[in-house]
Amino acid sequence: MKKALLSIFTLLLPLLNFAQEAQEAGIDQKIDEAFGSATGWFVSAIFYQIDFGGGVKVFWVLFPLIIGALYFTFYFKLINFSGFFTSINIVRGKYDDLDKSEPELAVAGDATPGGDAIETIKVEGHDGEVSHFQALTAALSATVGLGNIAGVAIAVSIGGAGATFWMIVAGFLGMASKFVECTLGVKYRDIESDGTVYGGPMYYLTKGLKEKGLAGLGKVLAVLFAIFVIGGSFGGGNMFQVNQAFQLVENITGGSDSFLHGYGWAFGLVMAILVGIVIIGGIKKIAKVTDKIVPFMVVIYVVASLFVIFVNYNMIGDAFAQIFNGAFSPEGVAGGAVGVLVQGFRRAAFSNEAGIGSASIAHSAVKTKYAASEGMVALLEPFIDTVLVCTMTALVLIITGNVTAANAGLNDAQAILLTSGAFESAISWFPYVLTVAVVLFAFSSMISWSYYGFQGWSYLFGRTKKAEYTYKVIFCLFVIVGAAASLGSVIGFSDAMIFAMMVPNMIGLVILAPKVRAELKRYMDAIKSEKA
Repeated sequence: MKKALLSIFTLLLPLLNFAQEAQEAGIDQKIDEAFGSATGWFVSAIFYQIDFGGGVKVFWVLFPLIIGALYFTFYFKLINFSGFFTSINIVRGKYDDLDKSEPELAVAGDATPGGDAIETIKVEGHDGEVSHFQALTAALSATVGLGNIAGVAIAVSIGGAGATFWMIVAGFLGMASKFVECTLGVKYRDIESDGTVYGGPMYYLTKGLKEKGLAGLGKVLAVLFAIFVIGGSFGGGNMFQVNQAFQLVENITGGSDSFLHGYGWAFGLVMAILVGIVIIGGIKKIAKVTDKIVPFMVVIYVVASLFVIFVNYNMIGDAFAQIFNGAFSPEGVAGGAVGVLVQGFRRAAFSNEAGIGSASIAHSAVKTKYAASEGMVALLEPFIDTVLVCTMTALVLIITGNVTAANAGLNDAQAILLTSGAFESAISWFPYVLTVAVVLFAFSSMISWSYYGFQGWSYLFGRTKKAEYTYKVIFCLFVIVGAAASLGSVIGFSDAMIFAMMVPNMIGLVILAPKVRAELKRYMDAIKSEKA
C-alpha cells in the first residue's frame, strides 16, 4: 500500500509545473482544440438532436433510455412501485437472514472467469464484498452530485417549473431500468478465489448473451462498453467533477481575486492524493467512504431545501401549481409542452444514469445469494437521486423566484452559483456549506467512477496488479489535469462516452429481461417462505 502511494505521488509531482505552465501559456486551449477536431464526430453522433420543429430538439439517446424504462416498468408489473417498500426493508436488513441461512445454496456469480456456463459457487464466507447499503451508497455517490444542483437549475430555467413534473415521472420510470441492470450485474458477476468481485455490463453481456446463443454479439458489446466506461471515468467521472468543484471554490473565495486563482493544479493535487488513498483499497475502501459521505451530503442538502421551502411556506401551493400547470400548459417556455417534457426527461436521464449500466458495476460487489435482492435495492437510486434530491432543488429555485428564461444559457458552474444564491436568500451562510457539499459530491463521484473505469480496464487488460495500478495512477493524473486545465472538448468527449455506454447495455437488458424475471420470482418466493 505504502509503495503504491509513494509511486503515485512521485509521478504526480512532475505534473505540477507542467499543469501551471500549460494554463499560463494557453497550451490547454491548443490541446482542447486539437482533441475537439479529432473527436467532434463522435460527440456529434452521440449527442445528435432530432429536430421536431417549433424549437423542439431532442437528443436521440433519450429515446432508448425512456422507451426502455417504460418497457421494463410494464414487463415487471410496475416493480418501481410494488417493490418500493420491499427495497427499503432489504436495505434495513430485514431479509439478511435469507443470505445467511441454508449455506449449501448456490450464490449468484461465476467463480470461473470465462467459463462456458454460469457455474455458481458455494457460500464460503466471500460471496461478495460490500453490504446492500454500501453498494447503494457507492452507486449513489456517482449519480448524486453536480447534476442535481447545476443541471436542475438549467432544466427549469429552459423548461420552466413544469420540467420538474416530467423529471419526477422519468425518475420513477428509471427505477425499473436500474432494477434490471443491477440484478443482471449480480447474476453474471465473476468471483475470484480471494473473494474479489468483477461485475457489470461487460460480464452479463458476455455470459448472458452467450447463453442465448449470441456469444459473438455479446463479446463485441462487452468490449465496446468497457472502452466507453474507461473513457467516461477519466472525463465526466473525473475531470469534469474536479473542474466544476474548483470553479465553485474559486468563485466563493473571491473569483478572479481569489487567493486560489491560477492554482487549480494545487487543488487538483490535494484531490488526487485523497482520491489515490481511497481507490488503492478497492471497492471495500470506496464503500466505507461513500456509506458515510453520501447519507451525510443528502441529509444536509434535503434538510436545507426543506428549511428554504418551509420558511416560504405561503409559496408552496403556488410552486406546485406552477409545476403542474407548466407541465401540461406551459406559457412562454422554449418548445412549449414538448420542450418542457424533454427538459424534464433529459435532466432525469443525465442525472440518475438509469439504463447506462454504470451502477450495476458497484452493485455487483454486494454480499448476497439472490441477484434480484440487489436489483430491488438499486431501484431506490433514481428515487433518491431524481425524485427526491432533484425535486428539492427545483422547489427551492421556483419558490425563490430563480426560474427565469434569462438563466437558460448558464453553464454548470454558473448554475451552481444560481442554486447557491437561491439557498442564500433563506440561509445566509449556506453557500459555504453548499461549496463543501459540492466538493464532497465531486470527490465521491470520482472515487466511484474510478471503480467503474477500473472494472472496464481489468476486463480489457487483465486482473494483474500491474494493470490495476497503471489505471489508478492514470486516473489520479487526470484529477490534476482536470482541475488545472479547461479541456472542454475532452470532457465533452467523455460525456459522450458515458451515454454511448447506453447502446450496448440497453441491447443486453432487453434480451436478458426474462432472466431477470426468473431471478425476481426466486427471490420473492424466498421472502414468502421466510414469512410463512
